Amino acid sequence: MLIRGIRKGVLPILLAALLAGCAHYTALPLTRDIPLAPSVGALQGAAEDHGALSVSDVVTLALANNPDLRAARLKRGIAEGQATQASILANPSLSGAFLPLLSGAGTVPAWNLGVAQDIKSLVTYRARRRAATASTRQVAADLVWQEWQVAGQARQLATDIIIGTRSRPTYVAAYDLLSDRNGKLERALAARTVTLVTVAPDRVALQAARTSLNTLDQTLLSQRHQLNALLGLTPDAVVPLATAPDLPPFNPAAIRAGLATLPDRRPDLLALRLGYAAADEQLRVAILSQFPDLILGGSASSDSSKVINGGPNVQVGLPIFDRNQGNVAIARATRAQLQADYSARLAAATGTVGALLREYEQLAAQLAIARRDLPAARIAASRAQAAFGASNIDERGYVDLVSNRFAKEEEIMTLELALFDRQIAIQTLVGAGLPTIDLSAEQAGSGR
Repeated sequence: MLIRGIRKGVLPILLAALLAGCAHYTALPLTRDIPLAPSVGALQGAAEDHGALSVSDVVTLALANNPDLRAARLKRGIAEGQATQASILANPSLSGAFLPLLSGAGTVPAWNLGVAQDIKSLVTYRARRRAATASTRQVAADLVWQEWQVAGQARQLATDIIIGTRSRPTYVAAYDLLSDRNGKLERALAARTVTLVTVAPDRVALQAARTSLNTLDQTLLSQRHQLNALLGLTPDAVVPLATAPDLPPFNPAAIRAGLATLPDRRPDLLALRLGYAAADEQLRVAILSQFPDLILGGSASSDSSKVINGGPNVQVGLPIFDRNQGNVAIARATRAQLQADYSARLAAATGTVGALLREYEQLAAQLAIARRDLPAARIAASRAQAAFGASNIDERGYVDLVSNRFAKEEEIMTLELALFDRQIAIQTLVGAGLPTIDLSAEQAGSGR
């Protein structure tokens, strides 16, 4: 009676312990609310009295609130779960049977009991674990590379909006000047004091100025919408920006000298190296899986005459047809492809940065020439304005000289924007002022 009582108490405890170690289902319904913030103040990490945002502020908010980054960060949980699964040893198997006596000379029911372990899973265990670890690190590196891209887009859009907004008054002034000139000519044409041939060039110039202003406004609106989407804001939300872009220090010579160490710093290159390491371990797994299926265990049995037998059991697969040759070939090809992908990405990384540095140097030289010529254009426009006020120059000459000043200022702004674009692209590719991944070169190369 005591034994039966103990059994009755132990069984519920064992059952409860088994259930406690199991995962439980929890519902995670999809949201029907649009996950866009209505204002900058509603963003994560935004100050309540934020005021005008600098470019670095925009980058910080983008890294914290970008919807794509938020989703990408959850991939780390998947990779970590896969690594955890790969680190778990295969469970042994337990078999048994109870065979009641139905007829014959026996006196008691027969039974058998056995336990077995798959040895092949133990042979490939370490390689599978290393492959999963490398894959987890690859996901982390890919995430940092995606953060670089988001930060670069935030810098680019914020800088373009700042420069475009700053240059808009020049476009408006040029359009107003030509519009006023065109209005006078149209009235003169109606009075038949000028000919259509005289008016035609001014009409063309006015249309060009209107087109330039409209294009700038369209571009600015599109860029603001893109920036709002990048930050997770509604399209109509207003992002107040500073009047000048603040970017990390830029030293082309230092960047060119650091290209040799770029593979150890670029997250996409580190991710490819980790992917290669994972593929290399998968090849090891495929080769080790050529080891014949081997199951070791032991069993005991009793027949209906109370004769009890026990001993070890061995089950060996015969590799006559399937020697895992297909998986080995797939693993070899995958590793070779990743090796080629890494070489191509490495060549593109260094080549792109080098090309952008050369373009930056060309634009800087062109900008220096334009800035050198600007004072003369401004002096000529100022003198033309004074001469026109004193009736010492006709209106056409005055408009031409002032328009030339506007054109030179617009040229400088266009070159400045192009120069900023190249600088931001280069700094994004080399990771200037951007998050880094905590992986040594040895870890990145081996995945261990």
